[in-house]
Amino acid sequence: MSQHHTISPEISFPPQHAEGTKKIWKTFWILSIITIIELAIGLAIYNIHEGENPNANLVLFFKGMVCILTLAKAYYIVAIFMHLGDEIRNFIMTIVVPLLLFIWFIIAFLWDGDSWKNLRNTDAGSRPNIEKVAPAAKQKGAKD
Repeated sequence: MSQHHTISPEISFPPQHAEGTKKIWKTFWILSIITIIELAIGLAIYNIHEGENPNANLVLFFKGMVCILTLAKAYYIVAIFMHLGDEIRNFIMTIVVPLLLFIWFIIAFLWDGDSWKNLRNTDAGSRPNIEKVAPAAKQKGAKD
């Protein structure tokens, strides 16, 4: 007796490779281009530092651009690979708002730590920061 295996239409999954593959390749090229731009900016920053007259403002601008491009890549990865871009707004906000608060906490703690370090080095701001005295070996060489 021959048995026919029939699959119910409710549980069959027709292949949908064409659209998924296009989306993956588009994401690949976008992330690759952003990464190449970031690497080019990093090389430019390196060359600026190696030059005779490094421009601090230009380096700061390039570092800001790298941060922006990195955030764009992170957004794109979360939206595409973690499928957050397809979700409703309230669900997206449940993830993004705590993340932004976490980033704010990191910035606040770094800022406060730097302030505490600077105040500690000047007796809580009651006297100016005193330069460190050179070691005794260097002072002997200066007297000769």
